[in-house]
Amino acid sequence: MSLASWFRWNEPPNRISQRNPTEMVVETLMMELSWQIKQAEKQQRERENEYRKIKTGVDYGWLVSYPKQSYDISPGERLQLEDMCTKIHPSYCGPVILRFRQVVAEYEPEAQEVSQLFRSVLQEAVEKIKEEEEAKKLARQWNTKNRTSLSLTTFKSRSRISPFISDIKTISEDVERGTQPNRRVWSMPEFRNTK
Repeated sequence: MSLASWFRWNEPPNRISQRNPTEMVVETLMMELSWQIKQAEKQQRERENEYRKIKTGVDYGWLVSYPKQSYDISPGERLQLEDMCTKIHPSYCGPVILRFRQVVAEYEPEAQEVSQLFRSVLQEAVEKIKEEEEAKKLARQWNTKNRTSLSLTTFKSRSRISPFISDIKTISEDVERGTQPNRRVWSMPEFRNTK
């Protein structure tokens, strides 16, 4: 038995293609959330150690053992956040992560506050997506309205408005001649079909 067949290098990686893009977005965003929670815990421990060092003047950090992860969000909150993540389009996944990291760096939250910041970033992204969808919908409506008005422009190109033709009678000519004007409305230009 060869080593290549044992590791199955020649088989195509079909595991990635079977995954739904929405599932990948949810998994990616939730991994980012858990990583940011771990980072917030680490920073919180470092701040506590610095405070103890300043207060006592002695560093006992080498004596302390910390649990791997002491804070975890509740299952209900996790489900709500996962549901919100499903509303994020895959093309927005990267910008949402960048925005989340920016907000975390700006506020330096405690571990318990990270999930609320994550929720606010997700809500902001969902609102932005809705605004862009509405703008696209309005643009599509505008484009369809412009297409229907093209028929009017072809009509206008067939019939020409000729306000300066010499045989058009005006009110001033009738006044100068002393004649009664015809029953035509004088403010309207004359339409003629071009051949």
